[in-house]
Amino acid sequence: MGIPGMSNQNNGQQWLGITEPISLAGPTEEDVNKTHELEKYLQGVGLYESQQEAVGREEVLGRLDQIVKIWVKTISRAKGFNEQLVHEANAKIFTFGSYRLGVHGPGADIDTLCVGPRHATREEDFFGELQKMLSEMDEVTELHPVPDAHVPVMKFKFNGVSVDLLYARLALWVIPEDLDVSQESILQNVDEQTVLSLNGCRVTDQVLRLVPNIQSFRTTLRFMRFWAKRRGVYSNVAGFLGGINLALLVGRICQLYPNALPNMLVSRFFRVYTQWRWPNPVMLCAIEEGSLGLSVWDPRRNPKDRYHLMPIITPAYPCMNSTYNVTTSTLRIMSEEFKRGSEICEAMEASKDDWDTLFEPYPFFEAYKNYLQIDITAQNPDDLRQWKGWVESRLRQLTLKIERYTYGMLQCHPYPGEFSDKSRSFHHCYFMGLQRKQGVPVNEGEQFDIRLTVDEFKHSVNAYTLWKPGMDIHVSHVKRRNIPNFIFPGGVRPSFSSKVTGENKKSLKSRVSGQSQAEKSQGGKAAVLGADDERKRKRLENNNNLRVSKSFVSSSPPNKEVHEDVTPISATSSCSMKLDDSEVNSMGAQKSETPCLKSVDKVPSGDSETNGSAMGNQQVTAPDISNNKEEERLAIEQIMSGPYDAHQALAEEPDEVEEDLGYKNQVEDNGGSVKNNSDSSNSKFAVVEELVIPKETVCSTHSFSNGGLEELEVNLLFWLKNLDDFHRHILQ
Repeated sequence: MGIPGMSNQNNGQQWLGITEPISLAGPTEEDVNKTHELEKYLQGVGLYESQQEAVGREEVLGRLDQIVKIWVKTISRAKGFNEQLVHEANAKIFTFGSYRLGVHGPGADIDTLCVGPRHATREEDFFGELQKMLSEMDEVTELHPVPDAHVPVMKFKFNGVSVDLLYARLALWVIPEDLDVSQESILQNVDEQTVLSLNGCRVTDQVLRLVPNIQSFRTTLRFMRFWAKRRGVYSNVAGFLGGINLALLVGRICQLYPNALPNMLVSRFFRVYTQWRWPNPVMLCAIEEGSLGLSVWDPRRNPKDRYHLMPIITPAYPCMNSTYNVTTSTLRIMSEEFKRGSEICEAMEASKDDWDTLFEPYPFFEAYKNYLQIDITAQNPDDLRQWKGWVESRLRQLTLKIERYTYGMLQCHPYPGEFSDKSRSFHHCYFMGLQRKQGVPVNEGEQFDIRLTVDEFKHSVNAYTLWKPGMDIHVSHVKRRNIPNFIFPGGVRPSFSSKVTGENKKSLKSRVSGQSQAEKSQGGKAAVLGADDERKRKRLENNNNLRVSKSFVSSSPPNKEVHEDVTPISATSSCSMKLDDSEVNSMGAQKSETPCLKSVDKVPSGDSETNGSAMGNQQVTAPDISNNKEEERLAIEQIMSGPYDAHQALAEEPDEVEEDLGYKNQVEDNGGSVKNNSDSSNSKFAVVEELVIPKETVCSTHSFSNGGLEELEVNLLFWLKNLDDFHRHILQ
């Protein structure tokens, strides 16, 4: 059958991946030196764990393996097995994720999988006897079982090391010590949770088999993970890139440049994915149908796969899209970051920039003038942990709904993380930056009314089947100047103007200029902002940037007790907003022309660690085009051709195919409690241009201590009357 992922040329030579490499050029002396500088930089920022910590992790894994072996023998004896079967009973620990890939850092958790026999059940034995054993051990702390998650998991610390432990129940009476989880046969006659639990190990192992040089892959992946975290695009649940997504993207670059060192791989990562035409999929190997009948990613046959905007396909059967959560807004943000990275790498090749610029943190709370703030609270730590996980799994839906109901005119940028106000008990909050779509004409008086959208989102969140009293959610609009202080280090608000670097100032100025030109070309009424218009710009920003008409409408969980709203953490929304034509919200960089690549000699890679199962010392005589920018561009275009290149992502995802991968089995059928997104009459509320609830409807203003956030209370009867008027308006 050959090696999975290995392809053949006409002359019989082989390469890894579904296409031949773009370039086989090896490193120059300059590449070697810059790679050493890169590795030194990564060490300097603390991305490598100490030898002592590495030994401690190995000891924890060894001890955990002993525990599960004792556990499976204990339950086998309790189930009446004879001593021979008890002696043969076995369970085994596998690792996956960043630890298995070899890119984990200090303090990172270890993703582990316990594989057990068919008579060791998940509900009674794994979350029963094994959980009991762990809870009685002094080495184990912070034990938190999550049996009702889409992928059931036990979280705990063992001797201070964080561990996530999954369970896979195989259809075998005895688990061999040399079990190979990469074999397809291991998936026979197992439940869905086992398939998902095994998937992490199977994908991780397959990635390591499909890269030509493991050491170069690991160093490059460490680099890209650190970059993604610094630039605010590291979060799968928020619709950005997670660890496995980045591993697959980096792995593909390693296949396309098999002899390159990390310095060149980083540069080509940004170059290739800046040019990539999504939704063409990124794949390390061809998608195989398999023999077990499991569904695999294929937009030609599966309707829901046609809505995926940035497909990055896992290489192990059953092949899936690992970036299901990506939305139009998050794809736009990541594309801008790829472009920025490519430009900085080109400047570094000309010795005009350095790594510090590439790793400059994204100034999220400077980049936008308007934000949504989502606050959640609960009555105790366990409830907050459950509530937090559920809300995070639903935040993507808020982004999707806003994009859909404003026809893409209002763009969202979710912040990939949460904050906590220490002055409040059991509290978390999330933020989304908001901006008008750039390059479109601005209509006088145009206003985005997303109150019904937010209200619908809260109804879906409050449909949580494990909801308990005290689990509350509150969504409100907040301007940049009113961002609460607790999100800043030490609770001290920085001086934004002094924090914007020269690069960001240049990017911002270019973005303003570009937007103004686009609006002028379309007959828009945008104000052209320059140095002489600074006073006018400030006046527009302060007085006419965002008119807010906020509703104080309580949204409580369906069929649950309604509590009197006495605190700012209530299910209220404040989300009618007007963005004026002078608004500038993004720190993205303008496109610049890329200089030609430097000519490099074709020599073997200088790294000592290679994947012996892949290429070894065999050289593939693909043409070296690394010194020709146009030929490399054409080669990148060529690798996007294939059986899926006709896939065009559809504009919006209908409700009937929406899934929440993290909490799929916790979503109940809401019946009529949640509005039907496909209802044309409701969708008309997305953008209100002519009819806007006037500010005169505001009857009172409440100020709270959470950083100046305002709540504008609307007369409910008047508000409902306006909704009736609006219905008649849109039906005319």
